[in-house]
Amino acid sequence: MIGAADAYARAAHPPGARPGGPLARAAAAVGRLRGWRRLGLSWLAGAAGALAMPPFGVLPALVVSLSLAVWLMDGAAGGPTSPLRRIVPSGLVGWAWGFGYLTAGLWWLGSAFLVEADEFLWALPLGVVGLPFGLGLFYGAGFAAAGLLWLRGPGRIAALAFGIGGAEWLRGHVLTGFPWNTLGMALGQDIRLMQSAALVGLYGLTLLAVLVCAAPATLATGSHPRSRFGPSAAALIVLAAMALYGAYRVGPAPDPTVAGVRLRLVQPNLPQDAKFRPENREDIVDRYVELSRRPPEAGAAAPTHIVWPESAFPFLIQRDPEAMAKVGAGLEPGQHLIAGAARAEEPLPGERLRYFNAIMAIEPGGRISDSYDKVHLVPFGEYLPGPLDAALRMVGLRQFVSIPGGFSAGSPAAQRILSVPGLPPVAATICYEAIFPGAILPATPAAAPAGLILNVTNDAWFGDTPGPRQHLAQARLRAVEEGLPLVRDANTGISTVIDAHGRITARLPLGEEAILDADLPARIVGGTLYGRLGDWSFAVMLAACLGGTLAARRRA
Repeated sequence: MIGAADAYARAAHPPGARPGGPLARAAAAVGRLRGWRRLGLSWLAGAAGALAMPPFGVLPALVVSLSLAVWLMDGAAGGPTSPLRRIVPSGLVGWAWGFGYLTAGLWWLGSAFLVEADEFLWALPLGVVGLPFGLGLFYGAGFAAAGLLWLRGPGRIAALAFGIGGAEWLRGHVLTGFPWNTLGMALGQDIRLMQSAALVGLYGLTLLAVLVCAAPATLATGSHPRSRFGPSAAALIVLAAMALYGAYRVGPAPDPTVAGVRLRLVQPNLPQDAKFRPENREDIVDRYVELSRRPPEAGAAAPTHIVWPESAFPFLIQRDPEAMAKVGAGLEPGQHLIAGAARAEEPLPGERLRYFNAIMAIEPGGRISDSYDKVHLVPFGEYLPGPLDAALRMVGLRQFVSIPGGFSAGSPAAQRILSVPGLPPVAATICYEAIFPGAILPATPAAAPAGLILNVTNDAWFGDTPGPRQHLAQARLRAVEEGLPLVRDANTGISTVIDAHGRITARLPLGEEAILDADLPARIVGGTLYGRLGDWSFAVMLAACLGGTLAARRRA
């Protein structure tokens, strides 16, 4: 008696058909795997897909990864006739695939546990293995949903796109969200392909990435030339259309610049283990001031606006008049400083002092004219999640940033545009707030539209690893989505100025103390389709994948 998966394989490859030769035999062998062999190959397939992410950008790696995923799903979901019997095996394939993908893509998180190794080294496996293990459940749910819809033929590519696309959206929103290395980033690195994000955003790119990269799986399993070659031909057409649209949208001419604005990004390259030591406070302030006051290159305009990175000071500068006076004295008349800095808010009676991770706009003389408090804090990095806070502190644990009680989040209702004299309205983001598509601008439109995205960050936690490079790539895509230039200042790099089409106009390398003087590119007048619709365009695409799968099932 043949097994259910073998019956499925014979139906997919009827006698006399020779769809793919060795490729077909490989697909059949993958589909027959069971138990730990199936899970092991799923993990390896997911890990291979991480090579498509920055800084590697090897798109064929995702083709191999998702093609293997399709063949593994053929074995897990293609055999059982009852949809309910497909859920568990499909979900296990998806969980193992996601576990491998995130482990290979996020291993560099372990660097943060080594900064204060005496306190946090024991928890390194929780970040390097535990986080991918848990986040893999999102992919498990997505593959399980795809398994319910699974069918022979090209329709199963749309089913997989529906499952993974929904899983990636949930990963970016549930439990504060963590959309790091969302699969759409495989198409979000090339200057031409990334332009489609202005239409459909990161999650729309994710659906396109799955549809395009999983399509070659049918080269091994199609019994009819149309079902065998059609998906790959369609994938090539989609890629070509994206590239042509991107080339047209970018155009040959650079974006215009904002008159009267000359930026200076200060990259001090302070080691993380020295950054927050109070005894270094004077040296750190002096270094910032010295870098800020360096003369510009011969013939270049003097900077009008100076930017310092996230948490520039190892103390509360707003409560240190002497340091504030030194900072203010370092500014020339008409210059303005935008600095990342922790700030404290006076508590109500019976409450503790509340700390915020903030951006401050500082005028000559040291007056703070405006500020923004970070809304989207990093769990376990800047605070301990509420239900775990008391329990973890009882056993002596704390968040990475050594602030009593951790940071408090700014109110989402108060999230607003930062006002800096001489600059267009500033959409302020701190650290990984820049990786959340659709969350850059306030939910309620401001009186005047934003003219730039500002991202200050401190990637020193992660050293010379893929982490800072992935962070930059994801922030860069926000510029394309919103049609706004991005000004990004990082403590150890990579500090950049990026125009509204995603072109890097100025850049400092990772791990170098330097300043970067640059003009400010202009925004795209009228914005972008994604900026107006947000993830509704993705919702339409997701519904189309579901509808296409259901239509294929009816035809079958």
